[in-house]
Amino acid sequence: MAALNLFAFRTGTTALHRLDVRTKIVLVCMVSLAVLAAGFIGCLACFLVLYGLVRTINVSFIRLLAQLQWFILLLFIMFLTSSLTIPGTPVFSLSGLMVTQEGMARGALVAVRFFLVMMTGLLFSATTRPATLKSAAQWFLRPIPLVPEKRVAIMISLFLRFLPLILDQAQQTSDAVNARCGNLHKNPVRRIRCLTLPVIKKTFLAADNLCLAMDARCFTENRTDPAFEKGGKEKMFLAAGAALCIGMVWQVPVSFWMTFWS
Repeated sequence: MAALNLFAFRTGTTALHRLDVRTKIVLVCMVSLAVLAAGFIGCLACFLVLYGLVRTINVSFIRLLAQLQWFILLLFIMFLTSSLTIPGTPVFSLSGLMVTQEGMARGALVAVRFFLVMMTGLLFSATTRPATLKSAAQWFLRPIPLVPEKRVAIMISLFLRFLPLILDQAQQTSDAVNARCGNLHKNPVRRIRCLTLPVIKKTFLAADNLCLAMDARCFTENRTDPAFEKGGKEKMFLAAGAALCIGMVWQVPVSFWMTFWS
């Protein structure tokens, strides 16, 4: 099974691929907001659903975790920081640093929430074509006054198309630097400079070439947009997503909502 490239579309014929892009955007917003207010049980239920959806698009979850290794490292740092800074019942102490039960619970919950939001975004990116996302962004922005919806939609589409290219270019530059023993430099500033400056230069050159190509083809924002294609299961997915979100936040105590709204 092929690995999932971050923010890159994967062709397929699953129900998620055939789902209307506007429905997927609504579902992503609903699940993301519900995850930020859910507890451990709600997060577990959401993870099981997302894991099942990842399997339906024929993606290895282990390989997905391997590609998210740096993001997982960031989540571990967040967990460790929360464990050391939030006061509470001590678990153990090391060199004057005390790890508390409350800090570990809070850090683990925050890390799990961020991981689920990332999984939701990856599922959306893997099953949504950038062209359809442009049309959806334009559709959502059209009722807002004083907003050039076509121009903003084109900017979003170009960003989504460039992001995988930037990540690939960063990986190629990193491999080239390592092949020249650049990773052996003791100075971290020099290592960062050797990696970031070539990536930034090539990104700007690619953007400049894209602008020239668009001008040469007389590109304009006033174009005929493709019609939205419905898979026929939009209502079912919306109902299931709403039920999942309600179940995720149902266990949250009333005191949380009182504090939130105050």
